[in-house]
Amino acid sequence: MFRKRPPPEEERRVRANDREYNEKFHYASNCIMTSKYNIITFLPVNLFEQFQEVANTYFLFLLILQLIPQISSLSWFTTIVPLALVLSVTAVKDATDDYFRHKSDNHVNNRQSQVLIHGSLQNEKWMNVRVGDIIKLENNQFVAADVLLLSSSEPHGLCYIETAELDGETNMKVRQSVSVTSELGDQNNLALFDGEVVCEPPNNKLDRFCGTLYWQDKKYSLTNQNMLLRGCVLRNTEACYGLVIFAGPDTKLMQNSGRTKFKRTSIDRLMNTLVLWIFCFLVCMGVILAVGNAVWEREVGSLFQSYLPWDPPVDNFLFSAFLSFWSYIIILNTVVPISLYVSVEVIRLGHSYFINWDEKMFCSQCNTAAEARTTTLNEELGQVEYIFSDKTGTLTQNIMSFNKCSINGQTYGEVTDPFGPQPKRLDFTPFNSLADPDFCFYDDTLLESVKVGDSHTHEFFRLLSLCHTVMSEEKSEGQLVYKAQSPDERALVTAARNFGFVFRSRTPGTITTTEMGRPVTYTLLAILDFNNIRKRMSVIVRHPDGSIRLYCKGADTVLLERLHPSNQELMNITSDHLNEYAADGLRTLALAYRDLSEDEWESWSESHHYADKAANCREDRLAAVYEEIEQDMMLLGATAIEDKLQAGVPETIAVLSLANIKIWVLTGDKQETAVNIGYSCKMLTDDMTEVFIIDGHTVQSVRQELRKARRRMIETSQIRDGGKEAVLEGCGETSCMGNVFREGHQGGREKQTQCPTPLPSAPRPSPSNNLMDTISGEFALVISGQSLAHALEADMEMEFLSTACACKAVICCRVTPMQKAQVVELIKKHKKAVTLAIGDGANDVSMIKSAHIGVGISGQEGIQAALASDYSFSQFRFLQRLLLVHGRWSYLRMCRFLCYFFYKNFAFTMVHFWFGFFCGFSAQTVYDQYFITLYNIVYTSLPVLAMGIFDQDVPDQRSLEYPKLYEPGQLNLLFNKREFFICIAQGIFTSVVLFFVPYAILSNATQSTGVPLADYQTFAVTTATALVIVVNVQIALDTGFWTVINYVFVLGSLGSYFTIMIALHSQTLFRIFPNQFHFVGSVQSTLLQPVVWLTIALATAICIVPVLACRFLKVDLKPQLSDTVRYTQLVLQKKRKLVVRSTGGTWHRAGSMSEGRLGARGGSRRSGYAFAHQEGFGELITSGKNMRLSSLALATFASKHSSSWIDTLRRKKHTHTPPCASGECSPVPSSVSASVQPLSNSSSVLGGSQDIPVEEEMGIAVAQTQIDLISSTQIKAASVLTSDTAAPQASGQAHDAGTLTPTAAKPNGEDSLGGWMIALGTVQEVLFGWKNRPAASNNHDSPSLAEETSPTE
Repeated sequence: MFRKRPPPEEERRVRANDREYNEKFHYASNCIMTSKYNIITFLPVNLFEQFQEVANTYFLFLLILQLIPQISSLSWFTTIVPLALVLSVTAVKDATDDYFRHKSDNHVNNRQSQVLIHGSLQNEKWMNVRVGDIIKLENNQFVAADVLLLSSSEPHGLCYIETAELDGETNMKVRQSVSVTSELGDQNNLALFDGEVVCEPPNNKLDRFCGTLYWQDKKYSLTNQNMLLRGCVLRNTEACYGLVIFAGPDTKLMQNSGRTKFKRTSIDRLMNTLVLWIFCFLVCMGVILAVGNAVWEREVGSLFQSYLPWDPPVDNFLFSAFLSFWSYIIILNTVVPISLYVSVEVIRLGHSYFINWDEKMFCSQCNTAAEARTTTLNEELGQVEYIFSDKTGTLTQNIMSFNKCSINGQTYGEVTDPFGPQPKRLDFTPFNSLADPDFCFYDDTLLESVKVGDSHTHEFFRLLSLCHTVMSEEKSEGQLVYKAQSPDERALVTAARNFGFVFRSRTPGTITTTEMGRPVTYTLLAILDFNNIRKRMSVIVRHPDGSIRLYCKGADTVLLERLHPSNQELMNITSDHLNEYAADGLRTLALAYRDLSEDEWESWSESHHYADKAANCREDRLAAVYEEIEQDMMLLGATAIEDKLQAGVPETIAVLSLANIKIWVLTGDKQETAVNIGYSCKMLTDDMTEVFIIDGHTVQSVRQELRKARRRMIETSQIRDGGKEAVLEGCGETSCMGNVFREGHQGGREKQTQCPTPLPSAPRPSPSNNLMDTISGEFALVISGQSLAHALEADMEMEFLSTACACKAVICCRVTPMQKAQVVELIKKHKKAVTLAIGDGANDVSMIKSAHIGVGISGQEGIQAALASDYSFSQFRFLQRLLLVHGRWSYLRMCRFLCYFFYKNFAFTMVHFWFGFFCGFSAQTVYDQYFITLYNIVYTSLPVLAMGIFDQDVPDQRSLEYPKLYEPGQLNLLFNKREFFICIAQGIFTSVVLFFVPYAILSNATQSTGVPLADYQTFAVTTATALVIVVNVQIALDTGFWTVINYVFVLGSLGSYFTIMIALHSQTLFRIFPNQFHFVGSVQSTLLQPVVWLTIALATAICIVPVLACRFLKVDLKPQLSDTVRYTQLVLQKKRKLVVRSTGGTWHRAGSMSEGRLGARGGSRRSGYAFAHQEGFGELITSGKNMRLSSLALATFASKHSSSWIDTLRRKKHTHTPPCASGECSPVPSSVSASVQPLSNSSSVLGGSQDIPVEEEMGIAVAQTQIDLISSTQIKAASVLTSDTAAPQASGQAHDAGTLTPTAAKPNGEDSLGGWMIALGTVQEVLFGWKNRPAASNNHDSPSLAEETSPTE
C-alpha cells in the first residue's frame, strides 16, 4: 500500500529464460487487482470515503457535542445509534461490491498457463507468470500477458487470434513470428533461447508496438504484427509459444481499463451543499438565541439568582450565552436528521430490487435478469443526457446473415405479401446434401431459379464460391467448417454453399468446389486483394474448359464506375435495389465479372509480376495494375447481408432521442461498418440534412474539417430559416479548401459545394456558442480514431465538442478503449451533463468506469463489462425501460422524498426556535425527548419511505409512450436550490402556525371545570399532535400512487403516535420508571378537551388549505406535462367505459398500414457498402504460408509467388491512407430540404401498424387540445421509425401544425389506447409561457402553432 512507485520506464529490456536478470528491473507481476480494499485497508479507507460526505462529518461533530453534559439537553444515543447504523450499512454494501471484484480478480489470476521452466513445461497460475518467461498457448485459450510470438504449429510461424475483448471486433486476425525464431518449435530449442528484447515502455496503444530483438549478434525489428496481447483468444491454431514482454497492470488491456472510481449522484453533491447551508443557518439561529440568552440573563435572569442560580461552571451571562449556543445547536440539529441518510439508502435499495425483479427486463433466451450492481446511482438514471454505446455485441448480435440479393435485375428475398401467411423457411437438404442446416432463407423463387439452371444465377453463386479468402476444413465427409477472416465472407460463402455451389478446399494454386453435385477444380491465377482504399477484391481463375475469368465484389460506389457501358440499364435497376437494401440497413456488395483472353492475361500477369517485385512504391504500382484489369466488367448483381441488430434497438434509440437523450456510438470497427449500423438502427437517416466525415491525419486538417462542418451547419440552418445574411459570421480561421461537403449523389458522383470566399478584411472567428445553439436541422458526425486522437488534444477539444454537440448523432470509429473514456470525460468536464456508457466487452470497461453510470451487456464478449458496470442486463432494448421507467421514477421519488423530508423537519425543529423567545432562551425543548427521538424514526418515517419507494406520477406504460416526461430530470426541475427553499419556507410557515395558533388559543383557554389550559405539558401535547397530523396529511397530498402499504403506513403512523403517547404517560410506566416519566395522564386529559381538538383542526386547516389552493391553481393554470397525461388518461378511460357500454363491448378498429421502407428516395442515394475484411489475406493464400503442403510442393510454388505479404502489412501500418476525394469514403446524405413531410396519422412511430382508438373516431377533443401541440422537430424525430412515408398533404396545410403522433412504444406487444407523443417544449411554450430552448421552424411560410391555437380552446 505504501510501497514507493518505481520511476517511469524509458525503455524495457527483457531477456528470455532469465528471471534473475529481469527481476532487477522490478517489472510488474502478472497479478491484476481491480478491487479497492483489502482486509487491512478496508476500515480506514472506507471510513475516510464515508466521512467525505459532509453529513457524516456533521453528525460526528454533533455526537462529540452531545457527549459534553454541560451543553447537551439530549441523550448521546439519539445520534450515535443512527450514525453507526448508516456507516455500517454503507460499509457492508461497499465490502460486498469489493468482494465480487476480488472474486473476479482471483478467477482470472488463478487461470492456468504452461510456462517453460528449466527446459520443461510446468503449469503455473497466471499471477505467477513473470516478464521474460516463455509460455505455451493452445487453441481457444486466452493470452495470459502481452507476449512476443516466437513460434507456432502453423507454417511460417503464423497464428490466428480473436481480439473481441480489446477492440470489439470478432474477425480473426493473423500474427506471425520473426522468421529467425519461427523454427524454434521444439521446447528444447526454446529452452536454449536467450534473445533480448528492447522495446517501448508500457502504454495503451493497441495498434502499435516498436521493439528490437537481439540474438546471436544480430538484431531484428519487431512490430505489432509479432505481438499477442492479453485478452486475445487463440483461434484455429493448435499451439504457439511466446515471450512475455508486459505483464499484469503493464499490459495494454489493463492500461486501457481505467481506474475504479467512487461515483456520486448529482443529488448527493447537491445535498452536501445544502447541508453546509443548513449548518450555516443553524449557526445563525444558534447565534440569535445565544444573544437572546445573554440579554435575558443580564436583564431578567439576574433577578432570579436567589432561587434559580446558574450552574456551577457558569459565572456570568456571556458564558451562559456561550453554553446556550451549543445547546441550541444540538436541539436544532434535527433540521437534517441522520435518519435522512438511512431513509435514502433504504429507498435506493428498494429501487434496486425493483430493477432486479422487473420481469420486462428479463431475457428468457439467455435466462438473465437485469441486475443493479450498485444502489447509489438509481436517481441518476432519471437525469441522463448523453449515452455512449459500443456497437458490436451491444447494438448488434454480431451475427451476419444472407438476407437479399439482386441477380440480373431480379431481386430475391423480399416478402411479397405482408398481409398473407408468413413464408416457410426453405429446406435445402433434399436439393443439396452439403447444405448448412443453420442457413435461413425464405424466398423459394431463388432456389427455383438455381434448379432450372438460370445462367446468371449460377454465375452469381459461382462468384461467391470463388471470390473470397475463406479456408475450409472438412472434419468428416460433408461436414464443412469455414474459417473466415470476416463474418461477411462466411455468410456469402455459406449462401453459395446452400444454393448448390459449395466451396470445398483450396491450395495456393487451385480452388475446388462442388457445383450442383459435381466436383469442379479451378486454377487460381491471382488474387487482387482487398483494402480500405480499393474497397473491392477480385480473383482471376481458369475454368476447366480453359477460359479465364475475373470475378470481382466490392462497394457499389467503386464497382459500378468500372462496368462496361452496355450494363447501363441493368445498373440502373440494380442501383434501385441497392437503394432499397441500404434503406433497410443491410450491408451491400456489388458483383461483376470479366472474361479475359489468353493474351490479356499474359500481358497483365507480366505487369503484375514487375509491380510485385518493385523495390519502391510497391503498393501504388500494384494498385495501378489492379485498376488496369478491373475495367469493362459485366454486372451480375448485388448481395445484401444483415448485421443483425439486437431486438428493439431502432425503437429504443428513437424513443430515447425523443426524450432528448443524445446517443454517441464509440466503436473499434471500421468506418463503413459503423455507418451502416448507424443507418440500420436509425441513428442516421436519409432525411438528415448532412453527415460530416472527419478523417484528417494531422491536427491542422482535423481543425479545418471541424470548422468547415460548423460553418456548413450555420449556413444550412440560415438557409432553412430563410435568412441568408451573415453567413460568414461563424466561419473559422481557415479558407475553404480540402474537405468538400456532400450534398447529393447521383450515379455514384457527388455534387460539390464550396464555401463562399470570405472577405479579406473581415476576421473569421470560430462559430460562437450562441450561433451553434441556434442551429436547426439534423446533422451527424462520423470521426475516425486517428482524427479523434487529434481532436481530444487540449487546444482542439472545444472545437470538437461544439461541433459534435450540435449534431443529432455522433459515431466515432476505430477508437481505442482509452479514447472511449476520454470522450466521456470530455462531456463530463464541459457539458456538466449526466453520462451513461453501455458496452459488453473488456474494451468498454474504461468507458463504463468513466461515465456517471456504467451499464454492462452480458453478451458474447465475456462478462468483463458486466463485472465493471453499475447495472447489467442482456439486451440493449432494456435501456429504454431502465431510464424512462425506473430512472424517471427513482428521480421523481427521491425528489419528492427530499422535499417532504426537509419540509417536515423544518416544521418540527423551528418550533423550538420560536419557543426560545418564550422560555428565557434556556434551551428548553417544546417536546419531550421521547417524542424528539421517535418523530423521525416512528411517527413520520414509514409514510415517506412508502412514498419514496412506491410513488409514481404516471404508469410505466405512459412513461414509455411519452418520452418527454423524462426531460424534467435532465433539467433538474424537481429538486434544486429553488425547490429546497420553497420546502423550507413551507416548513417554517407550518412551524409558525403550529406554535402561535396553540399558543394564542391555549393561553386564555380553560377546561370545562375552569382550570386553565395554559400549562407547558398541554401546549406540548397539542403542538405535537397537530404536527403529526399536519405532516401525515401533507404526505397524503404528496403521494400520487396509493398502495395498501401507503394506507397502512399513514394510518399506522397516526395510530402509533396516539398509542405510544398514551402509553408513555400511563400509570404503568410511571410505577416502573418513576424518575423517567413524570407527567402521568397529561396526554389523556389534554386530548379529552374539545378546545384542544378545535385548535388542532384550525392549525391543520391553516397549514393545508393554502397548499391545496396553490396546487389547484398550478394544475389549472400552469400544468406540468405529467398533469396533462394523467388528465388525458382519466378522460379516455371514462369515455372508453361509455363507448363499451353503448356498443355492447364491441370495438371498431381502423385498418392498419403495412410496414414499408423508410422514406421515399429521390435522385440522391447512399451506399450500403460495409465489408469487415482485412488486407493481406489474398497474398497469404497465394503464398501458401497458411497451408500444410509437402515441402517439395511448397518449394515449387514459392518460387513463383511473392512471399512479402507480411511486409506489405507492416508497411501499410506505417503509411497514412490519403483522404478520399470522392464520395467513396462515406454514405452520401440526401440534399438539404426546407420542408418536412408530415407523418401519417395511421402509421405507428415504431414502424408497425397503429390501431386508431374509438375515441378518435368519435372526435373526442376534451383532453386532446394540449396533446395536439407537437412541434415539427418532434414530428421529424418520430419519423425516424415511421414504416411508410405519408403522402404529401394539401398545400394549405402547414408543416408546423400539430399532428397526432401515435404511441411511441409498445413493449411486449401491449396495446395502449389514447397514448400520444408530446413535445414538452411546445406544451411549455404555448401553455406555460416557458421558453427553455430555442427551436427553429422548418417552414417560415406557415403560421406558428402558438398563433393558431390558444390555450383556452
